[in-house]
Amino acid sequence: MKLSKEFKTGIIAISIIVLVIWGYNFLKDQKIYDTSRTLFAEYDNVQGLAKSSPITINGLIVGKVNEISFHPVKEGVLVVTLNFTNPIEFSTNSVAEIYSPDFISGKSLKIRIAYDDAMVAKDGDTLIGKFDSGILGTINEQIAPLQNKVESFIVNTDTVMHNVNSVLDAQNQKNLKSSLAHLNVTLSNFEKLSKNADKILAANNNKIDSILSNANVAMTNFSQIMDSLHKADLGATVIKLQNTLEGFNKLLDGIEQGEGSIGKLMKDDQLYINLENASKELEELLRDLKLHPKRYVNVSVFGKKEKPYVEEVKE
Repeated sequence: MKLSKEFKTGIIAISIIVLVIWGYNFLKDQKIYDTSRTLFAEYDNVQGLAKSSPITINGLIVGKVNEISFHPVKEGVLVVTLNFTNPIEFSTNSVAEIYSPDFISGKSLKIRIAYDDAMVAKDGDTLIGKFDSGILGTINEQIAPLQNKVESFIVNTDTVMHNVNSVLDAQNQKNLKSSLAHLNVTLSNFEKLSKNADKILAANNNKIDSILSNANVAMTNFSQIMDSLHKADLGATVIKLQNTLEGFNKLLDGIEQGEGSIGKLMKDDQLYINLENASKELEELLRDLKLHPKRYVNVSVFGKKEKPYVEEVKE
């Protein structure tokens, strides 16, 4: 069967087109039959993750970042498009984590596979997006509070130094120097006084020992006295004294109420009046005895009759 010239030309043209397409994809490291998957992950901050950054699982490169764009609905949320060329399967609960592989290179993205019973991630699914601070992030997190404290300390120190400079003006510096000079003199005098006190103590060491010994003896005696008082049943003595005082108070109450001889003597006015009258009559008798002793003492040798007593008429 003879092929026409036009048919041969068409076959050659198709072959050239296929070769051109295959060569272009070969140069871009892409397969003609694309079996890759496109997944997504959402982040508030991609921390410098760039397009074409590698995607790894346990250090193995399984894809790359195709695109980074803002979410069309969620405000401030970034959507990272992940292209997986490796057919490895993992669940939708797996985490797409941005991290720093070392101190020099930029950010990369790794997949932390979740071994659970969730559905296998398929083309178009969204993974959980997280950020791993890494060593530098950990260091920064630990240094940040310290940095704030250091900055606060520096600010406070600057404020204190400014206040010190404001306080220590020329006049205050002069006053401070004068105060230090007087303090030096005071310390010198105190040193001299201390030396004199040492000399006095050294000279009177024996007397001080004697005083302390006497004080020790006195304390011993006082301790013995207190022990004797304790043994003497001071409580019972106090109780007896209290009973005596109560009896004495009852006696005083009876006298106050006019009971007994003493009470009547203090409270009975008639007895007082009688005693006062008797005292007056005794006084008049003694006065009359002094004035007219012959009325009361009459010695008669020859037996004269006794003269009767005649009461003197008061003028």
